[in-house]
Amino acid sequence: MRKFFKTIIYITLTTISVTSVAQETTILTYKEYMTRVKSANISYLAEKYNVDIAEAKMQAAKIMPDPEISIGYGNNQDWDLQMGYNIDAGLSYTLELGGKRGARMGVARSEKELAEVLLEDYFRNLRADATIAYLSAVKQRHLYQLQKSSYREMYQLAQADSLRFKAGTIMEVDARQSKLEAQSMRNEIYAYESDLKETLLNLLMLQGINTLQLPDSIQGSLLLPKQDFDLAKLISLAQNNRTDIQMAIKTQEMSQNNLRLTKANRYIDLGLSIGGSYSSEVRNELAPAPAFKGIVAGISVPLKFSNINKGELKAAQLTVSQSKMQYEAIELQIRTEVAQAYSRYISALRQVEQFDNGLLSEAEYIFKKKVYSYERGESNMIELLNAKRTYYDNQIAYQESLFNFSVALIELERACGVWDIEIK
Repeated sequence: MRKFFKTIIYITLTTISVTSVAQETTILTYKEYMTRVKSANISYLAEKYNVDIAEAKMQAAKIMPDPEISIGYGNNQDWDLQMGYNIDAGLSYTLELGGKRGARMGVARSEKELAEVLLEDYFRNLRADATIAYLSAVKQRHLYQLQKSSYREMYQLAQADSLRFKAGTIMEVDARQSKLEAQSMRNEIYAYESDLKETLLNLLMLQGINTLQLPDSIQGSLLLPKQDFDLAKLISLAQNNRTDIQMAIKTQEMSQNNLRLTKANRYIDLGLSIGGSYSSEVRNELAPAPAFKGIVAGISVPLKFSNINKGELKAAQLTVSQSKMQYEAIELQIRTEVAQAYSRYISALRQVEQFDNGLLSEAEYIFKKKVYSYERGESNMIELLNAKRTYYDNQIAYQESLFNFSVALIELERACGVWDIEIK
């Protein structure tokens, strides 16, 4: 009985140990990956500072002119001729006219809103680029596994040919040829493995991870769901949703606010001052005078001869006209980008459908038939290798077509300013 319990405990501990080892295996999913990209991508975090900086500038724009205090002391040879001394104190303040403070705040507010739109646009592109990078890693994983499968088949064939040569059923050159092909495929495996590691390292960078610990596996399908689109609706959607349209609108608002500030700066600022003075008693025998106090108040008005030069005002007006033209240019650019992305999407979809409609299965059928006929001695090694290359070339081309289709879908959604991509 005791031996039975020992056996149960041993099995339980072994199971826990195996489970813990299994848990150490890291599998990267798209959801986890994008969460880290959004929260830890270093470039994106740096871009966020622009919004904070603009917020600080908006606070700074609320500041009003500081008053000035002046204190003066004068000694009219009080010690030598007993002419007395005087002390002056005053307070001055610049009164801004023309709505300068409000105009400054308007410009700062526009800059903050523009910074927020720029940050949103930055993430829009980062999200698309990061997704393409993830799909690139998925593609390289498939190609690596495909090459390993191809190598295993060729290696088994080379082993079988070695036995067939010893048995005298095939020539030595055929056995050597199959062995050489297997060795060549092994070298190609190293190349595909290197490409896979490069794409995984790129994913680490996009996640802001500064270690070189690659995930053991990456999860996700290379083919995104196919969708039907209407080009006219896509263009309308893009013109409403694209962040660069919002940027153009905010740029127009900022140029208008800059013009308003330029006009406000042409108004005069009044200088207000008030002060008092004290003169001590003059005890000079030739010109004695009692001590007295005085009060001074005044207004200073600058002579704005600089307003004759209207260069800054003209530049601000031209900037407003320029921003309107830029808005129209962006509208045309969006229309063109959406049409181009839609065309690439349709082309990529047709290529994938071509493979799905029998191209891939036909190559596989021919390859299997060639293997069967080669093993029966009905075809030679050259025919087998040609069929094998055609089959695996089609497999690689299929993976590339799936990747190109998914990228085309991502680029189309990027061009339209929408996002519903999910890799499962």
